[in-house]
Amino acid sequence: MVEKKNLMKWLWPMAVGVLAIAVVLLTVRLNYASRAERNARYVGMMNVVAEKLSKTVRGMELNAENVFDEVAKHLESPQAVIGALGNKASLNPDVIGYFAAFVPNYFPQEGRWFQPYVHRGDSAEFVLTLVGSARHDYTKSTWYVQGVKEKESFWSEAYYYEDNLNVTSGYYMTFATPIFDAQGRLACVCGADMTQEWMIEQLRQIENEVRNDEMLNSYRLPGSDNFYIVIMNDDGTSFAHPDGNIVTVNDKEFIANLKNHHRGVAELEVNGVPSRVYYTPLKHTHWSVAIVVEK
Repeated sequence: MVEKKNLMKWLWPMAVGVLAIAVVLLTVRLNYASRAERNARYVGMMNVVAEKLSKTVRGMELNAENVFDEVAKHLESPQAVIGALGNKASLNPDVIGYFAAFVPNYFPQEGRWFQPYVHRGDSAEFVLTLVGSARHDYTKSTWYVQGVKEKESFWSEAYYYEDNLNVTSGYYMTFATPIFDAQGRLACVCGADMTQEWMIEQLRQIENEVRNDEMLNSYRLPGSDNFYIVIMNDDGTSFAHPDGNIVTVNDKEFIANLKNHHRGVAELEVNGVPSRVYYTPLKHTHWSVAIVVEK
């Protein structure tokens, strides 16, 4: 009897220890499974959002390239250029305006600055404004400087435009391309302007779609994650947020990954909130799509 009691004395702690280890292992396994499931959900969501945005942006680019091609065919006179811009301006209702910014004195009769801009006025109709002048020296604009160096189409950095030339003030992004004449000389930099509000609206619609997508939300995750989707500039600042909020990330490694068009998952503080960030580059642009999941 004494031996049996001694045996029980030793077996009981061992049983408790084994049970504790089993509980720990089960907890670890469940946590791992939960994290893996979350990763699968948000990686899938990130890919869907990036693909939808890429298609939206590419559709805009194709319409703009039709306008640029029309300008390239009509470089014989200022009037022909204006006619080409106006002829194609209604191709895409999301574009605020199209322009052709010519190299200085390309048309001697027009002087140093010649930038016809066919854009939306106070109504839905497109109007023509000649925006080039000493006061608005477009040759100093970042998109023009980049266009002189480029050989292909590109997206400009977002910029704030404010003027009194019948053009709506606000944050713009420009899809632009250099145009060369028959002699191979740079003739102008053509561009299509979109507002930041347009991109925010596209993102808002896509976020609403993925939040309500049954396949993307079929995972049995405990609790409810607080997340949002944002388009990031390559300096770690937000370009578009569905609610119009400003997001800033100061992590140097994360910013380097954005600049190098990498994709991945990072544990970061976003606006002071510990978060897990899933990010991937947006094709043909210098932006990245990021899903920020607050911990």
